[in-house]
Amino acid sequence: MLESTASRLICRLTVLTLLTISFVAVGCAQPEQKDLTIDAATRTQVIDSLLKRLNDSYVFPEVAKKMDEAIREHVAKKDYDQITSAKQFATTLTTDLQAVSHDKHLRVRYSFESIPERGPRREPTAEEREQRKRALTWLNHGFGKVERLPGNIGYLEFFNFADEELGADTVAAAMNFINGTDALIIDMRKNGGGNPAMVALVCSYLFGPEPVHLNDLYWREGIAPTSFGRRRNCLASAT
Repeated sequence: MLESTASRLICRLTVLTLLTISFVAVGCAQPEQKDLTIDAATRTQVIDSLLKRLNDSYVFPEVAKKMDEAIREHVAKKDYDQITSAKQFATTLTTDLQAVSHDKHLRVRYSFESIPERGPRREPTAEEREQRKRALTWLNHGFGKVERLPGNIGYLEFFNFADEELGADTVAAAMNFINGTDALIIDMRKNGGGNPAMVALVCSYLFGPEPVHLNDLYWREGIAPTSFGRRRNCLASAT
């Protein structure tokens, strides 16, 4: 029971918003998670697992060490001893980690259902690819609203950076619609990030012909850094 309960509290280690993407429509109500009562043994197991993952995987080892020290200091001061709610424990750990890291993408999240272990990466099946394509089409590839406002001002609202190949036609349609406007508002207040290749595609409509370095993605070990620049735009020309 202890192991099952602890497995429902997970640490999500995402370095950049660009690495995460939600296929849930913005504004849709999410089911309320049932809470669980946790004990001292569960809290200890969760903290030990959390700190190990941070020290093994967090992109900045020195920051991981500082978070480790901060959490252990909270434990020594018995700051968590009175927490029996799994939801509250996840929220409290998130607050304490972010107070040190200032990383809003580092969170401890709670799930009432046990979370299966992530297996080795594999190529999606044809059925899975088709299912993903349908989901992205239903979400209009993250684009919520495209308008031409009074004063010849373009307005573009999109909620995430989805698959750049599947969404290329949608990007072209949106950018063609606002082509020729004198100013452009890009509303990303509800954007949850996503695919860096889609970021490059969108940016290709906003920059000139010269190469532009957009971002780099780094892993702790085993994988060389990945660089992204604006992608050459062959679909439309927007100002």
